[in-house]
Amino acid sequence: MMGGKATYSLDEVQEHHTAKSLWLIIDDQVYDLTEFLFDHPGGEEYLLQYGGQDVTEVMKDKILHLHSDAAYTLLEQYHIGSVDRSQTKKPASARPVATQQASTPLHISSKEKVKFIDITKPMLTQVWNGNFSKELYVQQVHIPRHCSGSAPLFASPYLEIFSKTPWYVIPVFWAPVILYNIWYCSFKYSPVEVAALFALGLFLWTFIEYSLHRFIFHIDELLPDNRVAITLHFLLHGIHHYLPMDRLRLVMPPALGLALSLPIWYLYHVVLTPYIGAGAIAGSYTGFVLYDMMHYYLHHGKPYGDYLKEMKSYHLDHHYKNAHLGFGISSKLWDIVFNTLLV
Repeated sequence: MMGGKATYSLDEVQEHHTAKSLWLIIDDQVYDLTEFLFDHPGGEEYLLQYGGQDVTEVMKDKILHLHSDAAYTLLEQYHIGSVDRSQTKKPASARPVATQQASTPLHISSKEKVKFIDITKPMLTQVWNGNFSKELYVQQVHIPRHCSGSAPLFASPYLEIFSKTPWYVIPVFWAPVILYNIWYCSFKYSPVEVAALFALGLFLWTFIEYSLHRFIFHIDELLPDNRVAITLHFLLHGIHHYLPMDRLRLVMPPALGLALSLPIWYLYHVVLTPYIGAGAIAGSYTGFVLYDMMHYYLHHGKPYGDYLKEMKSYHLDHHYKNAHLGFGISSKLWDIVFNTLLV
């Protein structure tokens, strides 16, 4: 240990190449990514492939996977020291303990070092009292961070419970609502007609999904420059972009889902009449459940099949490369139609 800064030999770093302990070298800086391994957007297998190695050039390779500035920023919290290529392997007893006191990685630009939200402290209070300008907030909230577990949103542990939603709550909550609407629609229409209305609702959901994501969740340009609007934005979607791998804040809480769905439910019943609207809303609610499950799966699952693999890469590029394009999650259809395709 020199001046509070840990240094490691190449041999030492190379020992850490398994899921139990995985280190990487980038620009002669050493990162312990063990904690992040299974949340890596590209899958843990890619990190394991390069465990204990220097991945400086791999990180920049456009064919393999060019990493954004946000990826380098996320690395900062896993920085444990530097590599001394002149060192020979140290005895195990002499190895320094990994520490967060190491110097800042080379890729962290000055604009990214600004004081923003500390994920070790209740975040909502920080957003409300931060006096962040809209420009600073929008820039910083779209630079992903990562933490083990869920970062605290509220100071109160009782409020904190209601800010988290396990993925399985979504189908359990919405299944009775979907079944009720199918049952209601079946009073007037045959099973074939109910199925057709259900299919119509599924299709309409794809447009609703795109519209909500682009025009409500990403209202960045029209977002008022005041603490109320910024705090609401953070609660609605900003927290997801700030901590995209938080398993308990990834699906939409039922209360928020109900609030957002009520205008859509009313529109269906007024425009399509109650019975037709019930069949269509059952399809749209089913589309929402499938979307929310797929959204969770794209972040934390191992996609099976080419389509899911493609959509996982597409959605994570939205988080880690360009949050202003690629609004489709279950499909790219409306991104193609409205020229917001992320390539």
